[in-house]
Amino acid sequence: MAKSSAGEPVKKKAPTWPELAAESEIKKGQWVRGRNYTEFVPCGLEWDAVSVRPLELGVDVLVAMRIGTRRGYAIVADHLRGVLYVLVPPGSGDLFADIPCVRVLGRGHQLLVPRSAQDSSPAADWVGTPGDVDKLVLVPADRLAARLQELAPAYEEAAA
Repeated sequence: MAKSSAGEPVKKKAPTWPELAAESEIKKGQWVRGRNYTEFVPCGLEWDAVSVRPLELGVDVLVAMRIGTRRGYAIVADHLRGVLYVLVPPGSGDLFADIPCVRVLGRGHQLLVPRSAQDSSPAADWVGTPGDVDKLVLVPADRLAARLQELAPAYEEAAA
């Protein structure tokens, strides 16, 4: 661990949501050479996926929610389509009704996700890196919906 000038341990600064969601050169290199094992997983059983497009809106919402990046929230970026998928408790879909730029994937849908926390691909990249993909930390649906209601209309207007 790094030490300060006074010899005390320096805590590494947590990455920001924009940093985690960026298509960095390191990620691109991993996608070309590395582990990019992904699989389709059914939605609506253990979680629903809130699809937010554009991806930048989703990132701005995470920043506005002030949720920490180290918690390991289950969030997947599809860089090819410009979509952020935020995993929330199942059955939360009604909270997102009539919010522009949002679609909820529940029962009957599947989401492409990385098989492990170390896997990543351009179409399925863990943004909130889970510590254990079998016990995902879900984003509070009510807080996510509230921030989306505040921020999404501006993105919808800009796209028009």
